[in-house]
Amino acid sequence: MSNDFDRLLFFEHARRTAEATYAKNPLDADNLTRWGGVLLELSQFQNGPDSKKMVQDAIEKLEEALVVNPVKHDALWCLGNAYTSNAFLIPDLDEAKGYFDKAAQYFEQAYELEPTNELYKKSLEVTSKAPELHVEIHKHGLAQQGMGSGPSASTSTKQQSAKKSKSSDLKYDIFGWVILAVGIVAWVGFAKSNVPPPPQR
Repeated sequence: MSNDFDRLLFFEHARRTAEATYAKNPLDADNLTRWGGVLLELSQFQNGPDSKKMVQDAIEKLEEALVVNPVKHDALWCLGNAYTSNAFLIPDLDEAKGYFDKAAQYFEQAYELEPTNELYKKSLEVTSKAPELHVEIHKHGLAQQGMGSGPSASTSTKQQSAKKSKSSDLKYDIFGWVILAVGIVAWVGFAKSNVPPPPQR
């Protein structure tokens, strides 16, 4: 639990830093990309509409970064993750599919720009399984719990979900891994941009 709280504090601090940097230089594509990544991470700590709004804010910042630098592969990749997150927050699969398709396009562009990046390659592979995962998440009411809307359907589906838990565990791991990877990219980006000077000897 304290680990989650530490992550929340870290990303909240990173968000404030990005806002301050943006006030000084709104055309810093690196900062905009980090800001989008941080908002995406923070959205994981929110419920329902707040989470959705934060994902939308992340998309705006990442699109802004791409206006400044259209071939910024890490911004393209983060945008793919933002559209994936957005899709999972939408109960209607047909509507969500549009966002999954957009995510796939951004992952593909990032991978084309950086074909040696394993993370981009993996994200592109995983995105094809996203609609299937979406169906499972919404079928078991997991999204409702996350969205904070209404009672969870998970109690009535416990027997069914036990059978499927093996395959879905892998999918949740992959989805979690992609979100975690965004956090790592954001964290590394902030670590690089806010490196304290080395101690004097």
